[in-house]
Amino acid sequence: MYAQVNTLALYGLQGVVVQVEIDLAQGLPGFEIVGLPGHSVREAKDRVRAAMRNCGLEFPQKRITANLAPAHLRKEGSGFDLGLALGILVAEEQIPPQRLNGVALVGELALDGTLRSVRGLLSLALGAREHGFYTLVAPASCAQEAALVSGLQVIGAESLRDVVLWLMGKKELPPVRPHDSAEPALPSGREDFSEIKGQPHVKRALEIAAAGNHNILLIGPPGSGKTMLAKRVPTILPPLTARESLQVTQVHSVAGLRTANGGLMQTRPFRTPHHTISSGGLIGGGTIPRPGEVSLAHGGVLFLDELPEFRKSVLEMLRQPLEDAQVTISRTQATYTFPSRFLLVAAMNPCPCGYYGSDYKTCSCTPVQIAKYQSKISGPLLDRIDLHIEVPRVTYQDIVNQTQEPSSRDIGARVLMARDVQAKRFPDRTSPYNASMSSSDTRFFCELGPDARSLLEKSFDVLGLSARAYERVLKVARTIADLAGSAAVEEAHVAEAVQYRSLDRHPTL
Repeated sequence: MYAQVNTLALYGLQGVVVQVEIDLAQGLPGFEIVGLPGHSVREAKDRVRAAMRNCGLEFPQKRITANLAPAHLRKEGSGFDLGLALGILVAEEQIPPQRLNGVALVGELALDGTLRSVRGLLSLALGAREHGFYTLVAPASCAQEAALVSGLQVIGAESLRDVVLWLMGKKELPPVRPHDSAEPALPSGREDFSEIKGQPHVKRALEIAAAGNHNILLIGPPGSGKTMLAKRVPTILPPLTARESLQVTQVHSVAGLRTANGGLMQTRPFRTPHHTISSGGLIGGGTIPRPGEVSLAHGGVLFLDELPEFRKSVLEMLRQPLEDAQVTISRTQATYTFPSRFLLVAAMNPCPCGYYGSDYKTCSCTPVQIAKYQSKISGPLLDRIDLHIEVPRVTYQDIVNQTQEPSSRDIGARVLMARDVQAKRFPDRTSPYNASMSSSDTRFFCELGPDARSLLEKSFDVLGLSARAYERVLKVARTIADLAGSAAVEEAHVAEAVQYRSLDRHPTL
């Protein structure tokens, strides 16, 4: 006896259809799973047997062969359990096969037959819709996530028994409706730039970084406010667009980090990995590749505090995500791609003791120690960071000053205005930011007048800028012009952009 049902497997962010073929034959009772199953899939036969028995369903005493097709793709995870169990029941003629036409099945079985949630259900639901399925049966505990996909009926079930009764027409399982309310875009009690005294030039640099999605490096002594400033960057970024919200939710779902109510994520991610993180934790990886911090920060901010304390090999891994806005992880059987378009905000001390160049405390480091400390950040990585800004110590006068500081709302309004200009400039792009301009875009949209060109030429020679750094200066100048409401990039805009290359002006701060 033969039966076939459909389930889905997760490959990166893609949901791929897997056909579960069941053959029941006479002979010694046994249960064999073929089709390149991983370790967790091979364990499914014990879960399926126990779940069926504890749900009062008959497990056939026959030789059972289950094939997961296509056989060239490695199958990992526990989401095939429900498909295997129902495939056996269809082969045993306990369930009419026509009831499963156009239906995809996803879910892990507990030994008592209850259905447990699986990670990446949003991606699996999108894959089901793309492959023409009109119904997805999933665990009730995470079905709200799948219900976010329009054009797909999602049935949430608590147990294997519920699914069997529904397929036999003996129980009604209503389609799951998505929650009307998603998580709040601006959580209450959020931090605000108005709480930070002084540092006007640093706030200006962060405004430029947010407006054009430019990566930024904050350099200053301990206690100067680098971390406080970085934590407030998300408060000046515009809310996620519908497309961004879906993709951010998708990435977090694949990583097993779902929202509390199963709705779309509306707040931009803010990720702060510790400097002891491994390359796999930062970029992503594992036998079953999962998103790393750079992908979890997609659409938001990746904050790397104490940048030189990260292992140099880990920092060098940032090059591809910063350049391509995606991460590619290769395995023997497949290649996985995760999005990683984020705003990098990094912070560092100027030397190991933190007080090199300080006007209030003497540095105890030798020139060799300072050079070694700063050399942990390679030139190619620095070239990919558009703004290098010095963060000085806050003075007593700044602290006691009663002047009202600009709020995140005020700064965010200017950022939104500049981003709207860029969106009109690049209407058909997924990344319509000045930081993402190509070389041809830079030549066309950053055309300079004679004075601005002369200033940039002098700066190029004096600072020894690389070709990449030269383009970065032009892109930052374009963003400054957008914030000023100027159609042309003028000399003042170039002059300000050049000022934000501290490590080019002072190779050793």
